[in-house]
Amino acid sequence: MPASADFKQRLEARLTAIAEHFGTPFHIYDEKGIRETCTGLSEAFSGIPGFQEYFAVKALPNPTIMKIMRSMGFGFDCSSIAELKLSRRLGACGEEIMFTSANTSRLEYLEAAADGGCVLNLDDITFVDKVPEMPELICFRYNPGSRRTGNSIIGNPVEAKYGVAHDQIMSAYRHAIERGATRFGLHTMLASNEREYSYMVETARMLLELVEWISGELNIVFEFINIGGGLGIPYKPGEKALDIQSMAREITAEFDSFRERHGYAPKMYMESGRYMTGPHGILVTQAINRKEIYRTYVGVDACMSALMRPGMYGAYHHITVFGKQGSEEIVDVSGSLCENNDKFAIQRSLPKTEDGDLLLIHDTGAHGLAMGFNYNGKLRPKELLLCADGSVELIRREERLDDYFATLDFDPDRLHAC
Repeated sequence: MPASADFKQRLEARLTAIAEHFGTPFHIYDEKGIRETCTGLSEAFSGIPGFQEYFAVKALPNPTIMKIMRSMGFGFDCSSIAELKLSRRLGACGEEIMFTSANTSRLEYLEAAADGGCVLNLDDITFVDKVPEMPELICFRYNPGSRRTGNSIIGNPVEAKYGVAHDQIMSAYRHAIERGATRFGLHTMLASNEREYSYMVETARMLLELVEWISGELNIVFEFINIGGGLGIPYKPGEKALDIQSMAREITAEFDSFRERHGYAPKMYMESGRYMTGPHGILVTQAINRKEIYRTYVGVDACMSALMRPGMYGAYHHITVFGKQGSEEIVDVSGSLCENNDKFAIQRSLPKTEDGDLLLIHDTGAHGLAMGFNYNGKLRPKELLLCADGSVELIRREERLDDYFATLDFDPDRLHAC
């Protein structure tokens, strides 16, 4: 049974009481499912000494969820000052944090170096001179250029803003050495929601080959490669899940082969977010309006401020109606924003839905609330955790109007014309 289906069953056994107590809408996450996925990933790659998962904080930046990740032995992948500070508040420091950012400011570099530092992953060759003080351990994000990708989010690497180009990568490490770097890693991120495991095997192989080339030219040893995140989940019923066991087995074989040739092998890191938490989140929202015009619309009390993937990407999220089965009508499920793309589903077959029904929007445990915004003055909903012991805990309150207006409370400041 898929983790999300098992989660749904356990949630629905208590859903009425949860909705009455906390009110809708809310995202709710499954501690049991998250821990099982963490254990499965660690066990799958246990054949690679030093394997490390750095949870992608951007997927679900909630301290309670991050504490779970930390308790499972994972580090954190950060891309901003806020994510760095959030990780450090939980006790992570030094090489427990990977920091990768694009168009990075001096202030961000200073924060990256503070409080024990982090693994600094540079996105551009020009950043070598912009880092105020070169750390001992340095990593570069590699963009290989023309390469097959399976989705529009990452797109063609040639057109992507990320990473150091192939013809720059040798010079990047050489210049980092000149500035004092003595330890090295190599990173790439070329997938998003990838469910074809062989693509990730190809990525690991590509990085290991690149390590051989750079090591031979510069006489340096790489401590790790980071194959990035992007491991996919099946959003639609019937879709094939990522074969993590085959992926791990074939990648481990690549590392074994490297070790046979060189007498050592680098560690392997990855920075999954969606794979770790995506299936373990559900957005619960209540039907509050039914509109019959050229189409039938089921209006709910959540909107894109809670989940913007369908509106932004046209992404599919499965929807079920609590206590109802079947497919009796075709509807659009919409929120209240003044935007026509504020829809969670378009022409979706659902049971006959009436005001007061609870709709479960599945697989929102990653890039759900984290991507929320305040257009139209809409406020983001609360987050709950279905704990392993069956209790339900509030782990983030809903936004309030005071939060929305907080940035309008400031000391007057005006620069007069000279």
